[in-house]
Amino acid sequence: MNEKPDCHEPHDHRHGEGCGHTRVRHGDHIDYVHDGHLHHQKDDGSVEEHSLDVTSRNPGGCANAAHIRHGDGHVHGPGCGHEAVPHGDHIDYIVDGRLHHPHGNHCDDHGPVEVLK
Repeated sequence: MNEKPDCHEPHDHRHGEGCGHTRVRHGDHIDYVHDGHLHHQKDDGSVEEHSLDVTSRNPGGCANAAHIRHGDGHVHGPGCGHEAVPHGDHIDYIVDGRLHHPHGNHCDDHGPVEVLK
């Protein structure tokens, strides 16, 4: 698992069901998308920074991914309306349960992500 075991600065709340942040399945646990970070809430109250794994199911590059063109001129980035999430060594955006990575004049489809209700 491509986890960054770096602890995050203390939060003003505890991540959990109903905390207001998008929950995603990450391997055998649940993480929370929070301001472009992927947080894992530990039982002791600390929060670890995680990153989704680059795998054959969730490739990290252009050569192994489908290309997506957003016809409306949409460009992923800060304020685009999609949540940013760390994936490997880069940032992707969650769009309808898929990871989109902006790349030149298209987006790379980096595969599915399980968003939990």
